[in-house]
Amino acid sequence: MAEFIPRTLKLPTDQSFFLFGPRQVGKSTLLKKTFSTDTSIFIDLLISSDFQRYLKKPDLLKDEVLALDKKITHIIIDEVQRVPELLNTVHHLIENDQTNVNFVLSGSSARKLKRGQANLLAGRALSYSLFPLNHFELKENFNLLKAIDRGTLPAIYFEKDADIAKQRLQAYCKTYLHEEIKAEALVRNLAGFMSFVDFAAEENGNEINYSNIAGDIGTSSSTVKEYFQILEDTLLGFFIQAYAKSKRKRLSKRPKFYLFDTGVQRALANRLSLASVESNTNFGKSFEQFIIKEIYGICQNLRTDFEFSYYRTKSGQEVDLILESPSRGTFAIEIKAKDANLKTKDLRGLQSFKEEKPEAKLICCCLSPRRRIENGVLILPWQEIFLELGLIA
Repeated sequence: MAEFIPRTLKLPTDQSFFLFGPRQVGKSTLLKKTFSTDTSIFIDLLISSDFQRYLKKPDLLKDEVLALDKKITHIIIDEVQRVPELLNTVHHLIENDQTNVNFVLSGSSARKLKRGQANLLAGRALSYSLFPLNHFELKENFNLLKAIDRGTLPAIYFEKDADIAKQRLQAYCKTYLHEEIKAEALVRNLAGFMSFVDFAAEENGNEINYSNIAGDIGTSSSTVKEYFQILEDTLLGFFIQAYAKSKRKRLSKRPKFYLFDTGVQRALANRLSLASVESNTNFGKSFEQFIIKEIYGICQNLRTDFEFSYYRTKSGQEVDLILESPSRGTFAIEIKAKDANLKTKDLRGLQSFKEEKPEAKLICCCLSPRRRIENGVLILPWQEIFLELGLIA
């Protein structure tokens, strides 16, 4: 990649915080661009020498911080989950006002920290998540088919050779999902987990039936739930609950699960050899995943109060995404990889939801070149959905 791509996630510079995100989304690059090497100390726990030093003696960090030049304002610790004990030292330094520096604690997963009951600084540090590049960040470099084809992990998206990009995606899935999960000891049965990941890729965007997946891979429903939780905790995917008027009823229904990147999903589903052209039968599902992950990631970056769900009736009427906010209202969004060939049946789910919640704004997000209104539904070019949701000025 020739130059740094500015991100929509804005990090604070006057307080301590956590920054989580999958490998290769650009966390280290963002931190190095945000914090000057003149006033910051960078500690990378992927470097063996640093890892071994702090693993043997976590309190070494305290001695080093107390000896810092006064011009140092930030200590950045990358891959902090590799030595969770460092967080006790950080907490002690903050709690006892022994230093004026802020701590930036970055990692690919909070799961190991939580499972090991690591010190998460008791609310003294905010938490942020970084996702792959979105279309706003890519600007003139954005290409929809390319983004769906190979995803938007920076190094893979900007790879000039398409074949090498595919190889990198395959390597990412093998290395990250296999070696890292193993290294972090997040699962006992690695082979079973990898079999599950293949099914998760196939079920991407579908309602999750834990029992069916458990039967297919020969394990228990509780294990499948734990595996999905691992993917969520490592930010490799996210759940969308089924819509219901009460939160208790939502949790009793089957959720949907979306992987964090279209390229990773295609690699795991062994579809990289299939080009994402609009006539492809899988294009519609990939387009839906792309739009939902774009909205989800940008909402996370801006820290909005939108609550995500999907809508489905017993008779099969469905809306891909329901967004609810106390301040912004309710939006029912159907996503269609179509231009002008929308049919009445494509909008039935929205009409059904209107009966459920009359005040909801009905939107069909699609490939139309211009916005229009059809039977009370706002038909939008997909790029305009973000303006409609108030996610851009």
